[in-house]
Amino acid sequence: MKILGIESTCDETSAAVVEDKRIVLSNILASQAKLHNKYGGVVPELASRKHLEALPIVVDEALNEAKVSIDDIDAIAVSKEPGLPPALQVGYAYASGLATSKNIELIEVNHLEGHISGIWLVHKGDKKKRIPYPYLCLLVSGGHTEIRLVSDKKNQKILGRTLDDASGEAFDKVARILGLGYPGGPIIDMLSQEGDEHFMKFPRPMIDSENLDFSFSGLKTAVMRHVDTLQKDHDQFRKDKTLHKELTSNWVNDVAASFQEAVVDVLVTKTINAANQIGVPIITMAGGVSANSRLRDMMGRTCHENVFELFYPEVEFCLDNAAMIAARGSEVFKRTK
Repeated sequence: MKILGIESTCDETSAAVVEDKRIVLSNILASQAKLHNKYGGVVPELASRKHLEALPIVVDEALNEAKVSIDDIDAIAVSKEPGLPPALQVGYAYASGLATSKNIELIEVNHLEGHISGIWLVHKGDKKKRIPYPYLCLLVSGGHTEIRLVSDKKNQKILGRTLDDASGEAFDKVARILGLGYPGGPIIDMLSQEGDEHFMKFPRPMIDSENLDFSFSGLKTAVMRHVDTLQKDHDQFRKDKTLHKELTSNWVNDVAASFQEAVVDVLVTKTINAANQIGVPIITMAGGVSANSRLRDMMGRTCHENVFELFYPEVEFCLDNAAMIAARGSEVFKRTK
């Protein structure tokens, strides 16, 4: 069984062919990051226009790389929600038109469920992952931060979610405060490796709360206030040379590392608490933020210490991509047959 996946939730135009639910034959992605970088975030109208231009190209490339034709495709899976409405509409219209013209079944996929299905993906020839149900999933992306209990292919339950900013959104906003550009997550991850995570003890919102919800808006505000103070001190040092010489160093890396440490600390602590409360021995991670190297490291060590198994996708399947949409579509398609 071969599924063509189409993804246009935000600023990534992607098409992929997935065989037997897990095996990725192709996964083509056209990024708009450079286009939106100067605006500090995604402009929906520009994103939808670029999706319209890119979709025919990435679909053709996906079919060619997979060495199949559209006639070999059993169904087309497309992101339906959530996401930027103008961007979603373009992808859905294209997928719907293609499915109708070729008399192929169209499968509507929830983007977040797609991220979770991305955990299973492997390239052709690689060993398949075997993740027994039930398991917990820390779902962390640009617009969502949730802990879900995944009981089986069909049933998922949200145990906790963000009450304001998502973790990925917080990364983007702090990167903007530091003047680092968009998208903020990968930049902060890179700079943090040269920074001191103990430079500033930023707050860990709701980390001691008994419930499993998240909040990151207060952390973002704390970073903004601290950066304002550092900038004023640095300007004063340049004028009279009376302040500590440490201010001449690149404190941006230290702020980035301290902020990242606070976010990761909250994500890991909440997830481990959820696993202990529910009594589930397996933890997974999905979504763009799950590619963060510090999160992978800390979650890995903490799971080992607490005797939990940990699974997460390859980095290319953490970000928005059509392979995960095709994977989820395969699950839905099988249930309807």
